[in-house]
Amino acid sequence: MVDDHPIFRLGLAVSLQDIEDVALVGEAASASDVPDIVRDLHPDVVLLDLHLPDGSGLELNRWLAREQPDIRVIVLTMSEDHHAAVSAIRDGARGFLVKGADPSRVEHALRTVIAGDVVLDHDIAGVITGLTQLRRSQSSAFPQLSPREFEIFELVARGLDNPSIARELVLSPKTVRNNVSNVFAKINVTDRAQAIVLAHQHGIGIVES
Repeated sequence: MVDDHPIFRLGLAVSLQDIEDVALVGEAASASDVPDIVRDLHPDVVLLDLHLPDGSGLELNRWLAREQPDIRVIVLTMSEDHHAAVSAIRDGARGFLVKGADPSRVEHALRTVIAGDVVLDHDIAGVITGLTQLRRSQSSAFPQLSPREFEIFELVARGLDNPSIARELVLSPKTVRNNVSNVFAKINVTDRAQAIVLAHQHGIGIVES
């Protein structure tokens, strides 16, 4: 369990004790504690908050998917940010629950991801599905872009500059800069203004009032 709120960790730990065949093997209050813990304890599942004092849960989720692919990640957070949910699932998380979920829901999530499936909070599942389908439909107009490049293209189309995109996606400025350059080359535009016009022609990045 990775969460910086000790009272929440205590409450969840008590709930987990009542679940048959489930054992809490370790806790972390910060992102920096996680690598050593997972290497030493080899958990099957990590319950991960997105907001940590020394880093982002989204970045930690990416690290776990890359370095510990056998570990299933369930995001358990206060945030109902649909963009964060899509990013977390796309980058390897197997579940996304909002804090306050009933203990039976947590148990269901644990058993579901261990069985190899994905579980989403009821309130955001439909929205995430809709966003994913819309993005898939829009991205079909630009098949030359990778999923990450299309995501960055979409944020450019919404008017975000590179530092804002870096913060939104929890990426380094250099990574964003390189991806923006790749996007412009692949869609054959020379600047942001051209990219935004092209995107809006395909319904990408238009913010409804």
